[in-house]
Amino acid sequence: MPINNNFTAALESVELVHSGTDYFSRLEHIIQNAKYEIHLQFYIFSNDSIGTKILEELKKAASRRVKIYILLDGFGSYSFSKEVIVDLKKLGINFRLFSPFFSANSFYIGRRLHHKVVVADAEVILIGGINISDKYHGTPAKKPWLDYSVQINDIKMAKALQLICWDLFFKKKYLFKKKLESIIPSQEETVIRIIQNDWLKRKNEIYDSYIDSFNNAQQEIIIVGSYFLPGRRMTNALKKAAKNKVKIKLILAGISDVTLSKRATYHIYSSLLENNIELYEWNKTILHGKAAVVDGSWTTIGSFNLNNLSSYASLEMNVEIKSSAFSSSYIRHLNEIIAQCQRITPESLKKRNTIPSDVINWLSYWTARMILNIATYFPYKRLKKLY
Repeated sequence: MPINNNFTAALESVELVHSGTDYFSRLEHIIQNAKYEIHLQFYIFSNDSIGTKILEELKKAASRRVKIYILLDGFGSYSFSKEVIVDLKKLGINFRLFSPFFSANSFYIGRRLHHKVVVADAEVILIGGINISDKYHGTPAKKPWLDYSVQINDIKMAKALQLICWDLFFKKKYLFKKKLESIIPSQEETVIRIIQNDWLKRKNEIYDSYIDSFNNAQQEIIIVGSYFLPGRRMTNALKKAAKNKVKIKLILAGISDVTLSKRATYHIYSSLLENNIELYEWNKTILHGKAAVVDGSWTTIGSFNLNNLSSYASLEMNVEIKSSAFSSSYIRHLNEIIAQCQRITPESLKKRNTIPSDVINWLSYWTARMILNIATYFPYKRLKKLY
């Protein structure tokens, strides 16, 4: 989908970024123009054509003596080539895997680095849900997965986020106490925050932000929800909003790369519909986006899924934007997405469901819950290191 650039001039420092060439052309431009320092932190960095292309740009930046720090999740990027890692280190590029699946002190499942963030020269940020992979870039044969990021050109925020990336890379007690907030002067006061979730460190900013926004909603909630399986508290917040006559629209995955997750979500469709929550399935590509807009004034986009794995296990990072101009523009785009979705109604759900499918969905739901519980709580039984 093309970018809608109907923002005021003051909002040029905050831009919605779409998966596909939009995101990766920006990423290449950021790397090519970096002069001093680049931090990349990703859950997945694939050894495919776009991954190779980004690595080549990073190597060129290293040849210009730009300091580069790459932190990838040890599970999500498990297949990242050891030979490539050796080559990167020979060029002076700093590389580390966050919590390898098997390590000297643990069998590490749930606490993953789920960030998708880039910071360059303490000036520019790319943050959202997009990993480095052909799946998000697209190929001549396949369209990219549906996902979003945000580009932020704000020195105050970029400096603070660069410190967090630095401290996390070097396993320091990274900056978790202060809020990363910036106010952009415009016709309306635009507030941007980088919010984080790391339940083990008692950091629940994203989770709390969702709950507070749902509880205080007055008119409308739109959610883009990949792997949508919210816990009890978040589900109750949505149902409460619906009872208060808030119009709620969920854009969910009709096609998913995790069949179990999709089937588990199917199991809760009836309950959602009973509470007058509108359901829309995106069937054109895989839906991977994680975002929400509330009352046309509050938007969040990032790595945080509405499920217990994001709430209680993984390290997550979102951007929160309080701006009616940004939110209104994003809503226009989401309404275009909704127009291309299949709406799920009680009647269509009844036609779809059969006894065998209901049994499969029920089993998928409880299996997914069990897996999420294991992944969430088991990793904390470790001997020494936190990460």
